[in-house]
Amino acid sequence: MTAAPRADASLAPGLPPLREVIRRHRLSADKRFGQHFLLDLNLTARIARAAGELSAGTTIEVGPGPGGLTRALLDAGAGRLVAIEKDPRCIAALAELVRAAHGRLALIEADATSIDMAALGAPPRRIVANLPYNVGTHLLIGWLHAIDGFDSLTLMFQKEVAARLTAQPGGRDYGRLSVLAQYQAEVRALFDIPARAFTPSPKVDSTLVRFVKRGVREPIPGLDRLETVTAAAFGQRRKMLRASLKSLDVDASALLEQAGITPTARAETVDVAGFAALARAYAALTTLRGG
Repeated sequence: MTAAPRADASLAPGLPPLREVIRRHRLSADKRFGQHFLLDLNLTARIARAAGELSAGTTIEVGPGPGGLTRALLDAGAGRLVAIEKDPRCIAALAELVRAAHGRLALIEADATSIDMAALGAPPRRIVANLPYNVGTHLLIGWLHAIDGFDSLTLMFQKEVAARLTAQPGGRDYGRLSVLAQYQAEVRALFDIPARAFTPSPKVDSTLVRFVKRGVREPIPGLDRLETVTAAAFGQRRKMLRASLKSLDVDASALLEQAGITPTARAETVDVAGFAALARAYAALTTLRGG
């Protein structure tokens, strides 16, 4: 009787090299899908390790391409891995990896923007992905809205986007994305990945960023309120808040007073807690008005 493969058993001996898979399936990167393949086995293994313990619950990968990171996640012990791929050429290339995983890998051909990730498997859930540059921020915002469904997100972004995600008040990179991400999660840039590591090479370097949901935070009545006030504040970031918040449908002075923020402050000087207070005050004022 043949023993079942261990969760940490390497898949590599039974699979062809990634470059052979790419050649055989003619997987030239397609700009429509924002594809840049990461083939360096040391880097994919490092990303998989950075995602933490993978044996329990569900690991979700978006845009696996030819399966470089997918192999690394399985080799790192992912007990259940769900890979979501939009490119039908890659679906065919990944089929042999599905067979080699002996039930640990499920492959879904779909657009990740249309999928409820939290419904894909049992908790603890985590997403690990080399995100396509053209939809990475859009996907992240959706996942941040649903962050309570995940233990962590370990995602690769353009370096400049990573700088915005991790920026602190007072810096030029600090903005709407910084506030939303840091209100919902603890955000940490892990390491940079040079452009030359990808095939084809993008024009910029990338950064792996890890998001871990915050255990305790004072709630906001609807995360859209936080998005609304940050959009107004950073939409005119050179102006004082008493001026930039006039675009909202409430009295800006009353809003700032209720939030305990100086009217002459500018958006880039207000920390995440301050914006959360603004969002709660905005929710209270619009509720009183019947909005």
